[in-house]
This record gives sequence, C-alpha cells and structure tokens, in this order.
Amino acid sequence: LVKPVDIGLLPKEIKKISNTKKRKDMFIKIILPLIVKENTKIRIDRKRLFTILNKNSNTNIEKKWLEKKYKQYGVRLNDLSTLKIRMDEIPASLAIAQAAKETGWGTSRFALKGNALFGQWTWSGEGLKPKKADVGKDHKVMKFNNLQLSVRAYLRNLNTHSSYKNLRKARTDLRNEKKPLDSLILSKYLDKYAETGGKYVEVLKKIIEQNNLKDFDEARLLPSSND
Repeated sequence: LVKPVDIGLLPKEIKKISNTKKRKDMFIKIILPLIVKENTKIRIDRKRLFTILNKNSNTNIEKKWLEKKYKQYGVRLNDLSTLKIRMDEIPASLAIAQAAKETGWGTSRFALKGNALFGQWTWSGEGLKPKKADVGKDHKVMKFNNLQLSVRAYLRNLNTHSSYKNLRKARTDLRNEKKPLDSLILSKYLDKYAETGGKYVEVLKKIIEQNNLKDFDEARLLPSSND
C-alpha cells in the first residue's frame, strides 16, 4: 500500500543526491503513487465498462458515460471492442522504468523544469526545446503543470497512439489468458517509443530487472483521510 503523495513537482535536490540508491528510492517514492492513482482510475472505469456490457439495456447516464469514454480514448462511437482494448492499465514497473530512462531518475532538465517524466514530444503546444535539437526537427518536449498530468498523458499515449497498437494487443492477450500484465513482455512493444528502437527495449528490461521494479506492480493506494 502506498500513500497518496500530493507533490506537484520533483524536488530540485534530487539532482544533488550522489548516492544512486537513495536517489532512485526517492524518485520511486514520488512517482509510484502518481502511477497507481491513474491506474486505479482506469481500473474503476474498466470495471464500470464491463458492468455496462453485461447488461441487456443501459440507462441514459450509462450511455452518456460511454460517449465520454469513446472520446477520451479516441474511439469511434459504439466501437466497444476497441474501447475494451484501450481502457486498461500499464504495469507500474514499466511506467517507472520509462520515467527513469527518460529523466535519468528525475535529474533531467525536462523533468525538473517541465514536469516531463516521459519525454513526450510536441510540435505545437507548450514545450521545452532540446538543447542539441536535431537539425530539421523542430519538436519540443511537452511541458506539464504538474507531475500527475505527465503520468496521465503518458498512459493516454500508450493507450491510444497507433505506434503502441501491438502493446495493447499483447496486453489483451495476457488478460484473455488470465495472466498478470507482465512489464517484461509488454516492453517488447515499445521499440517505437524512442529512436533507438530495440536498444531502448533492452535498456527498459535491464532497468526493470536490476531495480526489482516488478515488486511495485501490486501497489495500491492507501485511502486518504479525506475519503
């Protein structure tokens, strides 16, 4: 059980922690509750979706809710099979590994100045320009008002972008086989996340294994005292 953390930004002092283990621990302590919080929302939605699907007829409130979810997940109206595939969690171990890789365990300029935990690119919106921007590439790294929004955007990206269609398919296969969502299996389908492709996948696997990140996959949020 993890405590909900009400932290909007990464503390600047994370960069100054010279002990690698301490820095990694601090980073995980900050971002794990944010990941669990977003996954919990998705889990509750998914449960509701299946309840709705198992009924013969739906109320207006349920129909409105479905319409909202189609929009949220970029799915055509009434395409329930795609919505089922997209509305699902990403294992905490995979999300932590990607955030660690993209931010150097919370020390990158993008993370500290723009709350960008996952290095998502943008060509239009608010963003931070990479210092050695590749010639001919005018992308920026997306900026967020707080860390939670960065996690939300990351999950939305993996759940909706066409580049991660195979990841979603593999996740659905695991669900159908009643198997846990395995980050080492799913990471194979993230070769399109970075320009380094297969190498990027190898790095992610290494981060997951060397830091025992799968230990965090069963993490759940402690109810806050306000609930």
